[in-house]
Amino acid sequence: MSSAAENGDAAPGKQNEEKTYKKTASSAIKGAIQLGIGYTVGNLTSKPERDVLMQDFYVVESVFLPSEGSNLTPAHHYPDFRFKTYAPLAFRYFRELFGIKPDDYLYSICSEPLIELSNPGASGSLFFVTSDDEFIIKTVQHKEAEFLQKLLPGYYMNLNQNPRTLLPKFYGLYCMQSGGINIRIVVMNNVLPRVMRMHFTYDLKGSTYKRRASRKEREKSNPTFKDLDFLQDMHEGLYFDTETYNALMKTLQRDCRVLESFKIMDYSLLLGVHVLDHSLKEEEPSQNVPDARRPGVQKVLYSTAMESIQGPGKPGDGLVTENPDTMGGIPAKSHKGEKLLLFMGIIDILQSYRLMKKLEHSWKALVYDGDTVSVHRPSFYADRFLKFMNSRVFKKIQALKASPSKKRCNSIAALKATSQEIVSSISQEWKDEKHDLLTEGQSFSSLDEEALGSRHRPDLVPSTPSLFEAASLATTISSSSLYVGEHCPHDRTTLYSNSKGLPSSSTFTVEEGTIYLTAEPNTLEMQDDNTSVLDVYL
Repeated sequence: MSSAAENGDAAPGKQNEEKTYKKTASSAIKGAIQLGIGYTVGNLTSKPERDVLMQDFYVVESVFLPSEGSNLTPAHHYPDFRFKTYAPLAFRYFRELFGIKPDDYLYSICSEPLIELSNPGASGSLFFVTSDDEFIIKTVQHKEAEFLQKLLPGYYMNLNQNPRTLLPKFYGLYCMQSGGINIRIVVMNNVLPRVMRMHFTYDLKGSTYKRRASRKEREKSNPTFKDLDFLQDMHEGLYFDTETYNALMKTLQRDCRVLESFKIMDYSLLLGVHVLDHSLKEEEPSQNVPDARRPGVQKVLYSTAMESIQGPGKPGDGLVTENPDTMGGIPAKSHKGEKLLLFMGIIDILQSYRLMKKLEHSWKALVYDGDTVSVHRPSFYADRFLKFMNSRVFKKIQALKASPSKKRCNSIAALKATSQEIVSSISQEWKDEKHDLLTEGQSFSSLDEEALGSRHRPDLVPSTPSLFEAASLATTISSSSLYVGEHCPHDRTTLYSNSKGLPSSSTFTVEEGTIYLTAEPNTLEMQDDNTSVLDVYL
């Protein structure tokens, strides 16, 4: 089996050749999936509703579907196979949590043939999408299916606490057995709707070691680029408004902490970028047009990117229904000012930090920088992933500073009156201090001797303002000195006074109608003209 067939792309010159997976034709896999899910979901409707118990996570139901049919199963033209369903009651609860009714689930998967997608990854898995664009069906390895089954109790707890998440939403885990071969599949939410053309698609891990799309990948019609490609193409990042940015980063942080608690690493953020300006200039390809019976919006709750990052009570739900053209995409802008719609979700979370991954990181760290390789311990991986998304990929648009309120403008008059009272009281204190010093100087002749000798020792005599200079200080702060316009354009105004002997660091600070005075009288600015400075901050 060629690598092209494994990755979902036919080899050159073999476009009509059917792809295979584990020596099984993809058409047989798709038919078995529809038959098996149709039987198990229909049989599950007869079981009464009840609370999910711990033992329900480890239940495996099995049914044999021969090609000639039986009393319970229909006849079909595929090889005989056995179909297993893992934790049916638990996954039924997950589907109900996201508002998926059994009839809708069966209609989406079984009514029309499944559409096979090309695989952008290197895992060799097959991907199918339902005709109504709702669900992705992916083949997984034995270790991944086993890990998901062990993950179910914690996954159940997390979904109850946070149904709005960018983590994959699993709706079913199944296994098809035929001819001694086990093919395990998982049903998930569809992150990138086909109806919306993705002008750019990125698989981002926050790693820089060999994180560039290969030449073969670039030759595809819709290539999936990687971290180094993103840093080259969109080096300035993607910009959001403050509310959307905060909601997105909060969701990513919460999801990464959940993955870290499960010791999960090597996951990615699948990011689809739709440029609205380009879509207006070009005609959408016909293969991107969905089934005409498909509703205008996705019917599964919390399945769109915008719904996944919005908290309860926020206006995100109305955006999708009021404007179906957005398909639940998150509005953003590029560094060029282009209007974008972003679709995203965390994928490949079924990689735990097992022994083989630890060994892989160890030998790569010996040859390369250990912090740049994708395989790393879960705690470091989560921190590096979040730092990359926060600093390199997603950025917040800096809003302009709001104009001052009328309340602050109206408080200027009160400020001037209050400041005059404060300066007047300070002047009065200086007058009293001057009078006391002169009175005491008559009684102690030593002060006069020190004063006479202070011409060469100015530090021995305290600098005191004259009565006229102190009294004239109150007239310095006036309406003309504050330089405040009608609309209060300045938050701070600094006044300069020609008074002599004033403390050089006298500061008035206004906070919500209260004026604070900070003075440092021991520090004097002794200039040639003995001029000191009074600062008033509004």
